Amino acid sequence: MSTHTWTQSFEEYTQKLLDNTKTPGAILALAQDGALVYYQSFGYSDVEQKTEITLDTVFGIGSCTKSFACAAIMHLQDAGKLSVHDPVVKYLPEFRTPNAERTKQITIHHFMTHTAGLPPLPALGNSIKRSFEADPHMQETVEQMKEISPIDTYEELMDFIASQKFDLLGEPGTEFSYSNDAYALLGAIIESVSGKPFETYLKEIILDPAGMTNSVFHLEELQGNTDIAMLYSSKGTGEDKEVFPSPAPWDAPPMRAAGFLKSTVKDLLKYLEIFRTRGLVGNTRILSAASVEQLMEPYVEISQSHYYGYGLSVHTDYHGATLVEHGGNIKGVSAEIFLIPEQGITGAILSNLVEAPSPTIMEASLNGYQSRPLQARAIAYQKQELSADHANQYVGTFATLEGNSFTISYEDGTLLLSKLDKASFSLSYIGEDRFVFTQDDKETAIRFIRNSEGHVIRVLGGFRQLTKSDIVKNEGVHT
Repeated sequence: MSTHTWTQSFEEYTQKLLDNTKTPGAILALAQDGALVYYQSFGYSDVEQKTEITLDTVFGIGSCTKSFACAAIMHLQDAGKLSVHDPVVKYLPEFRTPNAERTKQITIHHFMTHTAGLPPLPALGNSIKRSFEADPHMQETVEQMKEISPIDTYEELMDFIASQKFDLLGEPGTEFSYSNDAYALLGAIIESVSGKPFETYLKEIILDPAGMTNSVFHLEELQGNTDIAMLYSSKGTGEDKEVFPSPAPWDAPPMRAAGFLKSTVKDLLKYLEIFRTRGLVGNTRILSAASVEQLMEPYVEISQSHYYGYGLSVHTDYHGATLVEHGGNIKGVSAEIFLIPEQGITGAILSNLVEAPSPTIMEASLNGYQSRPLQARAIAYQKQELSADHANQYVGTFATLEGNSFTISYEDGTLLLSKLDKASFSLSYIGEDRFVFTQDDKETAIRFIRNSEGHVIRVLGGFRQLTKSDIVKNEGVHT
C-alpha cells in the first residue's frame, strides 16, 4: 500500500537497513486521526516458507507490554482501588531490598518510572530458565545456569530480589534505571488489587474492549490462527552474522507484565487510540482523560529532550512536537509503538529478530510522512572537544548484575564504546558527562554518573545504569 510520494524512497531506505542487519521480516503501519493511511511489509514472517507479513500477523511486542501494565494500574486508580503514590509494600508486603527504610519509600509511581533505585538484576534470565531448557538453541546457556533455580512466581521473584547483594542507586525518585523487576511486580500489584491474574485483568479492561482480538500472552489462545511470525535468532556480527529460525518461544510467568504480550500492527493501532483520544477506542472509554495524560507525562529525564512517563518514552521536542513511544526487544522480537498526540499520528512496527532497527524505521517513516529528509534528526547535538585527561576519566568496563556490559577505551584521540559482541562505536562529547554515538543511522545518547567526590562510578546507557567494574558478565536477554 503505497499512496504517498515519500514511500518509494522510504521503502528503499528501510529495505537496505533490514538487509544490513539481516532482519528476516518487518511491517510498519501508520494512522492519521485513527484511520490507516499507510502500511508496508518487508521480507517474510517465515523466510523458509516465503510467508508474507500482513496487518494481522502476530509478533511478540516485548517491552511495549510495559505501557499496557501501566494502563492497567491507571484503570485501578480510576476505580479508586489504588493510587500511584501508594507505597509498594502496601500491596506487596513481601517486597524487600537491602535498604529497609528506602524500601518503605518506594511507590508504584517509582516502579512505573524506573526510579525505585533498583539496579539491573538477573531475575529475567532466571524467570525464563524453563523456556531456555526447552529451546534447543539455548543449551549452552542452560549449562551455565545449571546451579540456578528458576523463578516461577511473584513470591519467588521477591525472595530473589531480597537475596541479592546490591546498593540502591539512590533515594527513590532520584535515579532512572530500566527495571524489568519493577514492572514484573506491577503485575503482582494488579493481581493483588484486582483479585485476578494480570493477564486476565488486562484482557478484560483493555484487550477485549479495544477489539484487540489477536493480542494474547499465549499463542494457544489464538485458536488455530496460523498468521504467526516465525521467531529468528542470530549469532555472529557484521558479515559473519548468521540468522536462523528458532521457533521455541520464551515465557517468564512472573515477568509477563514486563514484556511478553503478542500482538499485530492492526491491534496496536487500536491500542494507540486510547492515547490519541485521551481514553477512548471508538465509543468505548478505556481510561479517564486524566489517566492518559498521566501516562504520557515526562516525569524523569533520560537524555536531552527525552523523558520517561508511565511505560512510555516521551520526547518533548521532536521536530517541534511531542513524540511518545516505546520499543521492545526479546528473542524473535523487535517492536515499536509511537504517536504524536497533537498531530493525531499513530504507528506501530513489528519485526521477527531482536534488535532490528525498528527505532530508525520509526523516525524515517515520520520524517517521510511529514515531508522531511528521511534521516533528519530531531536533535542537533552540539559536539565539543575533549582533552585526553578528560577522556581518560571515562575509561573502564561497565557492567550490571543483569548481564549487560560494555567497555570504554581511549585510542588515537577517540573515545570508543565496545560491546560484548565486539561492535565498537565512536563517542562524541556533548558536554556535562554526556556523549552520543551512531548505530543503524540513529544517534543514541549516554550519560556518565559521578559520586560526591567527582569520580565516574556508573553510566546510563541503553536505559540502564551500569556500574564501573573490571568484571564482564554474560550478555543479557533484553526486553
